[in-house]
Amino acid sequence: MSFLAPRLPLAELLPHSLRQRVARQLEQRFAGLRIPAFTVPAPLARVAARLPQQIPTQALVGALNLALGRILPREQLEALVDRRLRIRVTDAGLTLDFTLSEKGFRRAAGETTPDLVLSAKARDFMALALREEDADTLFFSRRLLMEGNTELGLLVKNTLDAIDWSALRPG
Repeated sequence: MSFLAPRLPLAELLPHSLRQRVARQLEQRFAGLRIPAFTVPAPLARVAARLPQQIPTQALVGALNLALGRILPREQLEALVDRRLRIRVTDAGLTLDFTLSEKGFRRAAGETTPDLVLSAKARDFMALALREEDADTLFFSRRLLMEGNTELGLLVKNTLDAIDWSALRPG
């Protein structure tokens, strides 16, 4: 795993050489670090399942919109426009419904059936996001489930594989 610091406006104020040195030190310090195996405690998941899902969904949508165009290639996502997607974090009791519009990702309103549902534990979604494991490994070990439109599922999987994480590196 390499440390991928987001490009923050504050970081732009630092001299380029200092940003590079800090990034290098962080990469060395966190090299080989892996997410430990964990499951969200059941009592916490029961509480989270009863809470409104708008706040965690809005956090996800905000992160996706920050990534759109930087590490998520907009042209590859054309097939997702106006499609309803659901991410179900099975051990955390979270169900996040969102869609992609011409203006970016947004929370999906209403109770319509999603075109694609991705289900996994929180740890597995984190490992996928940090590139510790790829979607195929999680899928074939039955830790990542895709339900719904198969073509859409392949598009999402291929997009995850094509993400250029180096675009988030400072400098």
